[in-house]
Amino acid sequence: MDINKKIAEELEIKVWQVEAVVKLIDEGNTIPFIARYRKEQHGALDDEQLRNLNERLTYLRNLEEKKEQVLASIEEQGKLTDELREQILAAQTQVLVEDLYRPYRPKRRTRATIAKEKGLEGLANIILLQMTEQPLEEEAKAYLSEEKEVTTVEDAIQGAMDIIAESVADEADYRTYIRKATMDEGVLVSTAKDVEEKSVYENYYEFDEAVKKIAGYRILAINRGEKEKFLTVKIEAPEERILRYLEKKVITKENPHTTECLKEVLADSYKRLIAPSIEREIRNELTEKAEDGAIKVFGKNLTQLLMAPPITGQVVLGWDPAFRTGCKLAVVDETGKVLDTIVVYPTEPQNKVAETKKIVKGFIDKYNISLISVGNGTASRESEMVIVDMLKEINKPVQYVIVNEAGASVYSASKLATEEFPNFDVGQRSAVSIARRLQDPLAELVKIDPKSIGVGQYQHDMNQKKLGEALSAVVEDCVNNVGVDLNTASASLLEYISGISKPIAKNIVAYREENGRFTNRKQLLKVAKLGPKAYEQCAGFMRISEGDNPLDGTSVHPESYQAAEELLEMLGFAAGDIKGGVMGLGLLAKDRKSIAEKLGIGEMTLTDIIKELEKPGRDPRDEMPKPVLRTDVLEMKDLSEGMILKGTVRNVIDFGAFVDIGVHQDGLVHISKLTDKKYVKHPLEVVSVGDVVEVKVLSVDLQKKRIQLSMIL
Repeated sequence: MDINKKIAEELEIKVWQVEAVVKLIDEGNTIPFIARYRKEQHGALDDEQLRNLNERLTYLRNLEEKKEQVLASIEEQGKLTDELREQILAAQTQVLVEDLYRPYRPKRRTRATIAKEKGLEGLANIILLQMTEQPLEEEAKAYLSEEKEVTTVEDAIQGAMDIIAESVADEADYRTYIRKATMDEGVLVSTAKDVEEKSVYENYYEFDEAVKKIAGYRILAINRGEKEKFLTVKIEAPEERILRYLEKKVITKENPHTTECLKEVLADSYKRLIAPSIEREIRNELTEKAEDGAIKVFGKNLTQLLMAPPITGQVVLGWDPAFRTGCKLAVVDETGKVLDTIVVYPTEPQNKVAETKKIVKGFIDKYNISLISVGNGTASRESEMVIVDMLKEINKPVQYVIVNEAGASVYSASKLATEEFPNFDVGQRSAVSIARRLQDPLAELVKIDPKSIGVGQYQHDMNQKKLGEALSAVVEDCVNNVGVDLNTASASLLEYISGISKPIAKNIVAYREENGRFTNRKQLLKVAKLGPKAYEQCAGFMRISEGDNPLDGTSVHPESYQAAEELLEMLGFAAGDIKGGVMGLGLLAKDRKSIAEKLGIGEMTLTDIIKELEKPGRDPRDEMPKPVLRTDVLEMKDLSEGMILKGTVRNVIDFGAFVDIGVHQDGLVHISKLTDKKYVKHPLEVVSVGDVVEVKVLSVDLQKKRIQLSMIL
């Protein structure tokens, strides 16, 4: 198989682009580095295209490896024909390779292998070839043997039927046809194990849908219901059509002695051997597709969350709400340094509201707090009431934000948090995390396992390795997209930078602690285990402000410094002009083609350098929607039908989006209520996590705590 050609066709890109990327990957370059600094070589493919290319490359290389193993195994058995070799080499999927290998795969002892040991293969061939002119009972007599425990003609015929049943089940063409028929015409059916028992799976107690139409989120819900023993699930295939197909293929002669026997064999082969196996394969395939879809949505949501704009230059009070154990507070300065922590008890059962207000007002005055970041967990609503009440009593412009605290408790109990704050308890650490994730969401959220951030659906039911790899790639792309300050970034943030492993990230921090701040990028080469290749991969993503060279504070790669300096000189600027941004550089550099040739670089690289020198170290997060800051509170009972509110999209799933409208319970905008301007296949076409949207209240169910919203106003 020409892997590069196949990938180019699938991704609808040029073969030369695939060849260039494969070469770069094989040379040990990371996806962020290839995307940012090797655009000329691959024609400016973006991160997503490069990740898809890498994924397909891995799959197809594994497929070719599998083919080699299978061919070697069959050849060793002396059963490899030219035709079979061609079929295996032409196979486009792992499933087809497995089908072709099935008859030659070493098997555990089956009914058919036992029958073969008893010498019944000859009788099986007679039945299969439909050659006999006498009843099968007569043919079977020749195969009776006390020694081989074949004592009756019934035993002999049954053994021969078992051999035929297995050979039919192992036939690749039959399996391909049956798999397709089941996919095209099959119905997935789920029923309740106990109709009386209440559960969240009641929608699936009497459920059926065509296999080819069923939505991914339904597959994941049904799988979970089955796992938790609420549901029984099966695929109903077009059995009659399949049996007629098998009969047409196998029963090729009109023979009264073998026809009925073969019909019985085919029914047994299908029901006992083929159907369960095909059902397993199809359900695995449906699950895999559903997982891939859910992982994609999770990745898009996570990107939006990580790329939320930082709120800089403000002292923040982090508020981790709780009832019995009290609310943990932490004051964090503009740089993220913890100034103070305390526990207050404004909620049930203590209800020390006045005392809490006094303490918080004292904090606001002492530390000049301008923003309160409140976690959205247990007792968030009650804490919010106290905060709003208190804000009305003070004459300072203090606002509050409800932040998604998913993962804060996971982080606060982690080894990393213990190393960062050895003298704090988990509650204090959690409050610090809640404050910091408002100041710099990316820097704080990278400390948490992406699966725990809570912007997906059914993430705990998925292939954890695949989910982990996909989400790590998302975090890696976000971190490299933003870049990091080499002198302040934590090891958790640094380890996501292109070319930097966990040990090297720790070595960078250790070097900083030992030698003081970095003043230029080249000093990275003095860090233990960080060699020239890692330096090439990471340097452009590391920023140094107020360093020896103004270019170290930009995303211009050191390999392009000379070109950047010559460009500035050519257009009448000096290196020192970079600091505030060289406005109008793009207008002056009109003839990009000839300038690029003079500088000995590509046009794409030149465009990137110009963009960066005009706005050095710009943060792509600045273009994202800012969080909604609040000073007043709404309760669910305050909501009425038709009310128009502003809210923040908290989660996007296959059937809609959850929006925080400031009432603690997020409201659901169903996919059908996102817009009336076009047909929406997936909510991500319309909204993303972090978007600030206007919504209309459709209905409020206080008992079930459900709010239905619409974005069609």
